[in-house]
Amino acid sequence: MRTRFRFERLNVWQTARGLNRQVYRLARKLPDYELYAMTSQIRRASVSVSSNIAESSGRNSDKDFAHFLEQVTGH
Repeated sequence: MRTRFRFERLNVWQTARGLNRQVYRLARKLPDYELYAMTSQIRRASVSVSSNIAESSGRNSDKDFAHFLEQVTGH
């Protein structure tokens, strides 16, 4: 069994990962001509939330971690 990182226990990260799956599923239904425009942008935006949460957990202090989480939530 692998060790879970601290961000993997956060509900917000788990929710963001669920959102990623939904976005990718819906993006497959967009027209082919949008593949490198809207589809790509929507996917990157979706992944950026969970990625920022994961990246922030590697910070040295809880203060840095909290700062990144504030950026993700927009507060």
